Order: sequence, then structure tokens, then C-alpha cells
Amino acid sequence: MTARLDQKFAALRRNGRAALVAYIMASDPDDETCFNILRGLPAAGADVIELGFPFTDPMADGPSIQKAALRALKAGGSLQKTLDLARRFRETNADTPLILMGYANPIESMGYESFARAMHAAGADGAIVVDLPPEEDAPLRAAFAQHDLSIIRLATPTTDDNRLTKVLDGASGFLYYVSVAGVTGAQAAAATAVRAAVQRLKRATDLPVAVGFGVREPEAARAIATTADAVVVGSAFVDEINPEDAKGSTDRVLRKVRLLSEAVRSARALEGTPA
Repeated sequence: MTARLDQKFAALRRNGRAALVAYIMASDPDDETCFNILRGLPAAGADVIELGFPFTDPMADGPSIQKAALRALKAGGSLQKTLDLARRFRETNADTPLILMGYANPIESMGYESFARAMHAAGADGAIVVDLPPEEDAPLRAAFAQHDLSIIRLATPTTDDNRLTKVLDGASGFLYYVSVAGVTGAQAAAATAVRAAVQRLKRATDLPVAVGFGVREPEAARAIATTADAVVVGSAFVDEINPEDAKGSTDRVLRKVRLLSEAVRSARALEGTPA
């Protein structure tokens, strides 16, 4: 629910630190390994979880997440399987916000109202639908409003002030700033550019601002966490998955999460200034 996201970010503000938002692909490399990773994320340091649902044409994603989607589809992954994983996770964890991320086609096939009901029943808190712009998401937004689910919107380096007004209209949970004009995991933005962008976005909205796309290493996460309310990491985690080594994949992903979480948590203390 939106309330769970609001409460999480409020608690982080009180603690004077940013969040780590950890992305993994549902059913990658299989349902059970994915579930083991999923339930281990909060203890490893993930403050918010993004659970991707696999799609055949993930056009906003780079090679790492494209490969994760193909692995998941090969293992039988689907939007319904993603919802099942979310429900299983929520049975073990009542507090960590969990949002779904993916593309409109599977949602269109299920139907907006059915999707919203299923998300609510699974204990998910909201969704990022990458290819559903504000002009086209009114039906989904209406369905989500009935269940207090968040519509999380994307802003990019090319989002001007007029466009930003449209992006923010009806958005909730947090604003996801795509820090590069490209696909996920392909390149990293300069810290100075991210800082300026986050400051601009914060002048336009009271929503928490999360920064993602291209964040792979602790140094980059630490730099972003001094200014942004959250750092989103995905490709760096899915790159640790090897379908031939399920147990090792789980251990490697959670180890990487701990490494990035420590960087995010220590950022402002090292910087010596609040966001």
C-alpha cells in the first residue's frame, strides 16, 4: 500500500539516510531460488524491493535484465507467478514495501481491475509500468486508487518542467529518476549531474526521489545517497545469478546487496550533510 511506502520513507528521513531499493526479476532463475533471494533481501539491507515481471520485449532494459527476463520466461515465469511470489514474500514480511515493475502488455492481458485486485491480495504496494505514460494510465490509476496502491512514475534527464508537471500529476509512493538517457545498467551518470537533477526534482515535488539506471558499485551508490532519498540497483544484482548454481546465486546476490546497502547507509554520515 501507499501507506507502507510513506511510512518507510518517513522512518528513513528520521534516521537521516537514504533507502536502497533492490530490484530482482521474478522467477529468475526459477521460482524457488527467486523466493529465497526475495525473502533474504530485507535482512541483507534492502529497504524497498522492486520485483520485475518478465516480458519478452523489455525495451527500457539493458543486456543484464534482458537476460534475466529470458531466464525467467524459460523457467515458466509470468505476471501471475510474480504475484504468487509477492504473496509468499508478504506472508514472511509485513513491513518491507514491495513494488512490481514491468511493461503494460501483461497487465493489459490481465485487465487493470483484475491486476489491482490481485496486487492488493498479494500484499504489493504499487507498480512502475515503464511503457504506460501519464496520458494513458488513468484506468490503471483508478483501479489502483480503490486499493491504495501507488503509481510510481519515471522522470529522465530530458524531462522538462512542462513534462514534469504531467509526470507528477497522480504519482504516489516515490518518483523514480532515470539518471541516464539509455537503458538499464548500460552506463552511469556523473554524480554532479545527478545531484543537480535531484535538487530540481525536489523543488517540484514532496515525493521521495529515487535514482536508478546504471548504479552498480558502492562508490556510485554512496554518491547518489548523499542527495537522493533512495538508490535503485538492479543489473548489479541480477548479474550475480547463474542458473546452474542456485545456492551460489542466492549467496552472491545477498552479498552484493549487503555491500551496496552499507554504502547507502553510510553516505550521509561520511558526507556530514543532510539531504
